[in-house]
Amino acid sequence: MSAPTTTSSRPRSSDVAAPPPARTKRRGRPGRLSRSWWGFLLLAAAALAFIIPLYMLVTTAFKTNAEIYAWPMRFFPSEFTWTNLRTAWEVAPFDAFIKNSVLVTLIGSVAKVILAVFTAYAFAFLPFPGKKGLFLVMLGALMVPGHVTLLVNYITIGNLGLINTYAGLILPGVASAFGTFLLRQHFMSLPPEVFEAAELDGAGHFRTLRSLVVPMSVPAIATVALVAVIDEWNSFVWPLIITNSVNMRTLPIGLMYLKANDGVTAWGVLMSGTLIVVLPMLLVFLFAQRYIVTGLTGAAAGGGR
Repeated sequence: MSAPTTTSSRPRSSDVAAPPPARTKRRGRPGRLSRSWWGFLLLAAAALAFIIPLYMLVTTAFKTNAEIYAWPMRFFPSEFTWTNLRTAWEVAPFDAFIKNSVLVTLIGSVAKVILAVFTAYAFAFLPFPGKKGLFLVMLGALMVPGHVTLLVNYITIGNLGLINTYAGLILPGVASAFGTFLLRQHFMSLPPEVFEAAELDGAGHFRTLRSLVVPMSVPAIATVALVAVIDEWNSFVWPLIITNSVNMRTLPIGLMYLKANDGVTAWGVLMSGTLIVVLPMLLVFLFAQRYIVTGLTGAAAGGGR
């Protein structure tokens, strides 16, 4: 008779519950926190570097001469005075300067944006001989300072008989290599399926540009327009050499008349004239700034196709 088999009461290793893993305490990350604070401080310092001069410009424009030269310095005028603005308007013909700046800025910016849109569309979608070479030449134009072409442009405008005219002020700046490059990169980031559907629908290039490309590229076009407006409004050297009469001068040149008539000691008058020049661009930038980041990031994502 065989002995009965007995099972061992010793538990198997598989039946033993594994001990719970030891919990490790999460340690803080002082390095990341300190880096974020350093970044905040750097951004705050950069903001102050822009805000303080602008604040001093605005407050000085409404101070009296006694308050401007008072010590210790007064950061806020005791009472706002409009004398400096009236003096600046009387010393220099700012009505003519404003009219010239507005006309040159509007016409020049619109022409620059339209030409950049058509040129960028051609570089992005149209096959033509020498396309890559022309694009490299356009990129090379981005690296050439504008002052290098001053003499050539002056001779060309002089031969055309356009010195001291609005056409002479506007024509040399209508071609924008930066605007063409930015819009070309953005156009190439648009979904190709949309263009394939437009081609199947029988849409031509002009209809595709008008109905598809432009509506989908409003942020990028707005960015190019903003850069063009600021560039035209703040242009100083070209209007200075291409015009020879006071009535054809623009606003940046008008500040020279204030300095020549009242000298550098009349800081209130000079800051008032500067405020007249700067204020329109500040308003334009405040209303259009939301398009800048969208337009630039959209262009940076392009070029992959």
